[in-house]
Amino acid sequence: MTRIRRTAAAVALALLLPLPIAGMASAAPSATAPIAAAHTAPKAFTTPELPRPTGPHAAGRDILHLVDQDRPDPWVPSAGPRQLMVSMYYPAHPGTGGPAPYMTAEEARLQLKLMLPNSDYPPQLLANTRTRAHAGARPEHGRFPLVVLSPGFAMSRSTLTGLAEDLASRGYVVALVDHTYEAAGITFPDGRTLACAICDTPPAGWPGTVSASRAKDISFVLDELTGRHPAWRYARMIDPNRIGMAGHSIGGDATSVAMAADDRIRAGVNMDGHFNATEPATGMHGRPFLLIDKLADHPAGGGDTSWDKAWANLDGWKRWLTVTGADHTSFTDADVLGAAMGIPTPNGLPAPRSEEITRSYVGAFFDLQLKGIPQPLLDGPSPANPEVAFQHP
Repeated sequence: MTRIRRTAAAVALALLLPLPIAGMASAAPSATAPIAAAHTAPKAFTTPELPRPTGPHAAGRDILHLVDQDRPDPWVPSAGPRQLMVSMYYPAHPGTGGPAPYMTAEEARLQLKLMLPNSDYPPQLLANTRTRAHAGARPEHGRFPLVVLSPGFAMSRSTLTGLAEDLASRGYVVALVDHTYEAAGITFPDGRTLACAICDTPPAGWPGTVSASRAKDISFVLDELTGRHPAWRYARMIDPNRIGMAGHSIGGDATSVAMAADDRIRAGVNMDGHFNATEPATGMHGRPFLLIDKLADHPAGGGDTSWDKAWANLDGWKRWLTVTGADHTSFTDADVLGAAMGIPTPNGLPAPRSEEITRSYVGAFFDLQLKGIPQPLLDGPSPANPEVAFQHP
């Protein structure tokens, strides 16, 4: 195995589940990063279950297959035009629609193979993770803000399902994007499941080139959702003047890159993602930005210094939150998935609590910035959330 392949494999292993090395994954890859030790799921297998959404709306889900005819795939040019799979979550009428699968069985198999190669946890159980949205549910009337979500590198879009469902329940349309050839596996409508093409051998300029490519993906998705001939049948629900974006890990970096390139995105969130180019070098033209990460990453503790540099460039409303006891995956569904596999979170923050904190603060941020609803939760420390600290670099 070459040096770069060993590095990429170590990062991929760190990203999905709360393994002991997951803390390294928010930064750029290190050539000396260790390969994760084997973790075997217990024989008393259980099916993961996502927490109930906290908002007053039921959540519906649609799946979109989008093709950018004007852009060849950046990682596999022979594949032709760039293709993306997007899960759309939206406020829906209760009691309509049917169960929304978490992921396909083949996506689950490839995700486990990449992240936990020595586990005997059944892929079908991961695929059967209980979700709270309803496929094909009848949408509510009205226009709602749009939030775009981008997952971590090598991670399926499914790993941000809990956050997407919760935002939909709070009155948002959510576009949860899979970035083709960057996830362990992505299933398309024709039944093909495309594996990650750059997980073992990252492209030149990694990881900045990936963030830049994702920014182009997001702008294309926005074109398809808000253009004159939208690709989504319920596009009328979207208020194109209220668009936000959030991302985990490299998806967080991609959020800042996308905002710098596309002024339609009015507010952004980076969830524990290294700023690979200390974006935005020229500021956000006053647009708000939220940073939320694990306490171990704060520079005062010898952690990621890219956030200090990026913080200085943010020229609008901004908050930097650190969560005691969190690990890199605490801002996704991965801790909940790991708990069902018998894998404890390394820093001790219980999986349900990590989901609760992420939903509360990300939801409050978008409620403030896209709906104009005051949010005391973002004004300073809260006795109800002692794990969350406000940093003032």
